[in-house]
Amino acid sequence: MIPITTESGITIPVAILSKGLQGILSDFLPYILLVITAITAMGSIIAKVVKPKCILENEFLNTLFNVTPVWFVIRLLSVIFLTCAVFEIGPEFIYGGATGGLILADLLPVLFTIFFFAALLLPLLLNFGLLEFAGALLVKVMRPVFKLPGRSAIDCIASWLGDGTIGVLLTSKQYEDGFYTEREACVIGTTFSLVSITFTLIIAETVGLSHMFIPFYLTVTLASIIAAILVPKFGPLAKKKDLLIDGSAPKYTESLPKGYTSFTYGFEKALDKAKHQSIKQCILVDGFKNVIDMWFAVIPVVMGVGTIALIIAEYTPVFKILGLPFYPLLAVLGIPEALTASSTLLAGFADMLLPSILISGVESDMTRFVVACASVSQLIYLSEVGALLLSSKIPVNLKELFIIFLQRTVITLPVIALIGHLLF
Repeated sequence: MIPITTESGITIPVAILSKGLQGILSDFLPYILLVITAITAMGSIIAKVVKPKCILENEFLNTLFNVTPVWFVIRLLSVIFLTCAVFEIGPEFIYGGATGGLILADLLPVLFTIFFFAALLLPLLLNFGLLEFAGALLVKVMRPVFKLPGRSAIDCIASWLGDGTIGVLLTSKQYEDGFYTEREACVIGTTFSLVSITFTLIIAETVGLSHMFIPFYLTVTLASIIAAILVPKFGPLAKKKDLLIDGSAPKYTESLPKGYTSFTYGFEKALDKAKHQSIKQCILVDGFKNVIDMWFAVIPVVMGVGTIALIIAEYTPVFKILGLPFYPLLAVLGIPEALTASSTLLAGFADMLLPSILISGVESDMTRFVVACASVSQLIYLSEVGALLLSSKIPVNLKELFIIFLQRTVITLPVIALIGHLLF
């Protein structure tokens, strides 16, 4: 996760490994992805129809294949959508470059390779003391400001330097292991799974503002911090319970024992955690389980839900109609071409790139700046992070995600617009 400088700019080793693997497997990735979705669908059919003991009595396989009816249907649809996209057969609205083809070409290869390295190496981040050390150091910031454990700062940093999906993956794993309550997991997953620096640069380039990247990203950061403070104070996040995944109350404490500083206490806890770990167990067993879990559980959901969302955005006026209520707000905020801008905002719920693509032809630099910053600050988009949250153990549903998305949009827009007026 340590940032390094390359010819292409600042990145992290996991991202370099991911791109390298994409390059090696580029010709085969579509077929590998199709095989994964097919195995997932077949496994789910067998679990639902045949109900063999080898699946139902195995905790890992049962969790992987014995899914709810809604996710069962999504998995079947994902095989159909991916088959159409890989072989370019069937209705064009399914495999077109703005729908299923976009997800196959731009999203799934990144997810496949990021999941491989991030999930495989995730135990090194989780099990050898880093979270205990960071938790003790940062609790004085995270707890009073965000009402979250200090260790949650690592989720944010992992997203910021790597990818939002890594942050969700970290959060889900921590929730399953009993380190976060229901409320904490939901808040972290929907608030701190920030868009990576790399992807933010892509957004800035899409709207022709890459030369303003530093003020662009600082604006997104400020808006996201304000949203992180305010959004959890309202429903649905405010209604989440402070109970662990097993329904029990959290027993951990973050108060410092006498005679310790934050540094010394965190360092001692980190060493104690690391003493009881095995590299072999963490990488060869837990790591590969993480990889399989993420590949088989998430990729079909991203393909299924993402394609449906992009079809709605591309071929229906749904998002334009839903965006109309934002027109008065944008007009009051003094955004040029407010009506055009309002029609793009809700498209971000389908995919983060959509608003920037839709607004890229507008002449006003300020309008493009505001829409692009808003799309990054919204965080919840169904083609990736939204689908990942829904398929994880984090207890949040589609309706709640949409409400949180709207709350983030309303809260961040005035902040972004104010900075836009100062810059332009």
